[in-house]
Amino acid sequence: MAELNLVEAVRSALSKALEEDPTVVVLGEDVGIDGGVFRATDGLWQHFGSGRVLDTPLSEAAIAGVSVGLAAQGMKPVVEIQFQGFIHATLDQMANHAARLRNRTRGRLTCPMVLRAPYGGGVHAPEHHSESIEALFAHIPGLRVVIPSSPARAYGLLLSAIRDPDPVVFFEPKRIYRAFKEDVAPDGAGLPLDKAFVLREGGDVSVISWGAATRDCLEAADVAAGEGVDVEVIDVATLKPYDAATLLASVRKTGRCVIVHEAPRTAGFGAEIAARVAEEALDALVAPVRRVTPPDIVPPLPRQEQLYLPSKDDVCAAIREVMTWQ
Repeated sequence: MAELNLVEAVRSALSKALEEDPTVVVLGEDVGIDGGVFRATDGLWQHFGSGRVLDTPLSEAAIAGVSVGLAAQGMKPVVEIQFQGFIHATLDQMANHAARLRNRTRGRLTCPMVLRAPYGGGVHAPEHHSESIEALFAHIPGLRVVIPSSPARAYGLLLSAIRDPDPVVFFEPKRIYRAFKEDVAPDGAGLPLDKAFVLREGGDVSVISWGAATRDCLEAADVAAGEGVDVEVIDVATLKPYDAATLLASVRKTGRCVIVHEAPRTAGFGAEIAARVAEEALDALVAPVRRVTPPDIVPPLPRQEQLYLPSKDDVCAAIREVMTWQ
């Protein structure tokens, strides 16, 4: 057992994948000698060499395109995009090639690549560094979208993503990269993809989230417990394809649903979950589904980002609101 923060868990998973599988390569801007902008790849270039950990030119489109080619020819590239705000340049390759390769070749070729990027706000970053656009990638058939919310889940989910035969977009919540540590068993065991994690069981209200926002939800659940409200907290973890069965079972049990995410409200992934609940669990609801999200604006500059991001207090307010319905 090792006590790791989230960025250390990512590095440990990358090291394990490079060690166990010679077809795995890590590539991206500054991932080699400098160890990545958040030091997620620190030390890997020195240990595994420049043939396995590759610094690339500053071109996200080229990085993604090269990775699709590598994956089609039997390699397993793990790509780092420095910030999610720079990821738009990869969309052509990811949507038109990585996501379609299995279908286009009728299964003759697959695309076992992972596209990693830190995402979300909370670190006082400038423009293009605080986005949460996970719903954009979740809308593309053929891509799997995974977001860990703790060091242990980052380790296990990243290993499973690297071992998956199809393309995975892996977004890492940078607000909690170094926020806390937990015990991680660096034994190479993966965690199941496409499976939600019940972080706290409860019977009064289901609070559903992913990424850094799950920490706010857990803190809000502690506050609610002091007010006599029993909150169930669920980490979606894999947004595409998501574990609807676990979410619906929880909502049917509690009758109340609060969805929390850092992405803007309109067409955020929470809207998909709310629609699914309305379609399949409407008869169980005793209160309207409540979403806790930022407004539909560009993430503000650092001095105002705490006014933009959902907080523990916002989640508490939503819990109190749905509990007024009996």
